Amino acid sequence: MSVESVFPRLEALLPHVQKPIQYVGGELNSTVKDWDSCDVRWALMYPDAYEVGLPNQGVMILYEVLNEREGVLAERTYSVWPDLEELMREHDVPQFTVDAHRPVGAFDVLGVSFATELGYTNLLTALDLSGIPLQAADRGEDHPVVMAGGHAAFNPEPVADFIDCAVVGDGEQAVLEVSDIIRGWKAEGRPGGRDELLLRLAKTGEVYVPKFYDVEYLADGRISRVVPNRAGVPWRVAKRTVMDLDEWPYPKQPLVPLAETVHERMSVEIFRGCTRGCRFCQAGMITRPVRERSITGIGDMVDKGLKSTGFEEVGLLSLSSADHSEIGDVAKGLADRYEDDKIGLSLPSTRVDAFNIDLANELTRNGRRSGLTFAPEGGSERIRKVINKMVSEEDLIRTVATAYGNGWRQVKLYFMCGLPTETDEDVLQIGDMAVNVIAKGREVARSNDIRCTVSIGGFVPKPHTPFQWAPQLSAEETDERLGKLRDKIRGDKKYGRSIGFRYHDGKPGIVEGLLSRGDRRVGAVIREVYDRGGRFDGWREYFSYQLWMECAAHTLPAFGVDVDWYTTRERTYEEVLPWDHLDSGLDKDWLWEDWQDALDETEVEDCRWTPCFDCGVCPQMDTEIQIGPTGKKLLPLTVVNS
Repeated sequence: MSVESVFPRLEALLPHVQKPIQYVGGELNSTVKDWDSCDVRWALMYPDAYEVGLPNQGVMILYEVLNEREGVLAERTYSVWPDLEELMREHDVPQFTVDAHRPVGAFDVLGVSFATELGYTNLLTALDLSGIPLQAADRGEDHPVVMAGGHAAFNPEPVADFIDCAVVGDGEQAVLEVSDIIRGWKAEGRPGGRDELLLRLAKTGEVYVPKFYDVEYLADGRISRVVPNRAGVPWRVAKRTVMDLDEWPYPKQPLVPLAETVHERMSVEIFRGCTRGCRFCQAGMITRPVRERSITGIGDMVDKGLKSTGFEEVGLLSLSSADHSEIGDVAKGLADRYEDDKIGLSLPSTRVDAFNIDLANELTRNGRRSGLTFAPEGGSERIRKVINKMVSEEDLIRTVATAYGNGWRQVKLYFMCGLPTETDEDVLQIGDMAVNVIAKGREVARSNDIRCTVSIGGFVPKPHTPFQWAPQLSAEETDERLGKLRDKIRGDKKYGRSIGFRYHDGKPGIVEGLLSRGDRRVGAVIREVYDRGGRFDGWREYFSYQLWMECAAHTLPAFGVDVDWYTTRERTYEEVLPWDHLDSGLDKDWLWEDWQDALDETEVEDCRWTPCFDCGVCPQMDTEIQIGPTGKKLLPLTVVNS
């Protein structure tokens, strides 16, 4: 039976909300498939506003992969702003997809990609607007399977009550295999109902279904063990890893937004994974091993993407894009190819030790010369050894001197506050570094017209990293430490005016810390925050620290724990961590040893270029590091007659 569009009812509401264009759909390269010709139907959600969610590569890739499969359709849904939410409730309009405006509650699967934990209340909003019971235990056979993915899904325990299952790792192959399981179950007449479908997914060993695991606790609040409660359900759930990126050249036809979004460009993921070993970086740890896309594969994706979108900028994405073994040839080849078309190239923030002026010049040859961003992360040499960010201040000064000397006038430096073992002095040295950067810049540029912006975020320990055991700095201590740094920079009469200073207070980091290392008991906090109006916690204008702390103080004491227990408390080696039954491939003993190395200020090399140091990923996941060089060149697309 066909499902009707809710757009006729929605359209009447749009003149009364901000940015109504974000709800209209019909973007270039979007897909609407016939409902009745498909037997497996996905609603893919990024739990944030359209302007943040549409450019998300993960959702865009899965959207294309699923819609290419015969008999499967995928549509997209994003979080609606509170103004529209209020009107939708008033006029009984359900959560809808932007593609065909079909009600989300009619789909087989609601797949939610969590890049950050601060989208959890937005998930509950979408479930409620969809008519899907918030508690997974209350759902019936006709409700969608709510499946979590993305980096935050590596610890889905805080939302275990609200999701039916989670996939950890790469999703391209996983969503197709899940589709096949759903199709088979439906074709057999849905035997055993929802429970049987979830059991079939769990028995693959690569889909985590929380209801099939019991969590037992010790008297002091720590976890005793996590135990499967059904036969055939594995003790540990494995991470998915796509090995040959050239076989998965997605997105082939990137979506072109109708409304303004955070990234106005076409993006290509040039490699996946990172082995730099930065101890704070969850993304680098959980996406191992490194898998490079070939230079010709990158060229083909850029060519097809530009032809299908009309974008004028290409973002070359990865966790450390300048580390691609052929990045110089990639940048030069693309700059040569699109010189007449004035197509700009961009990289995310660049590692100081991977930057060179030739690469920078290629990236800016066809576009505008904007500021350069580097991420030393720590202000002192000592703290950079703790976090395994092997960059000296001399390296940084040499690099920025080269940039200023070649015409750049603005450099942005990114740091973190609250890193393990950090002192006030470590943070105050950020100010010294910024002063040295400005002084060197004035010297080489022979001009005072240069700037350095210092941007600081609060450190949040993350699961599946060596810092998963570390205590988090309290919000008050974070604010006090950053206040001292601010005063130091502003008090510098000679250089202070040339140094921009941006920082986040410590409060959002405490909530993120509660959610990132929380267990199932934290679900009660999330539910109460949602019930009391919590929405869009990643947005400064909506985030309420007071609300989160009040709800935590109301719900957590019943379990014998509090916010500090989850955030500022250091863990021991023996403690069972809430995510230990989710296998990222990283050996827990290796992570612990790396944590001890951090405390000893011992650095670890990048295993791309040195012998293996036994993190566990390659043998455990049956994978390997895949890097070039291939020796191939990026040729022009057309022959130019001279």
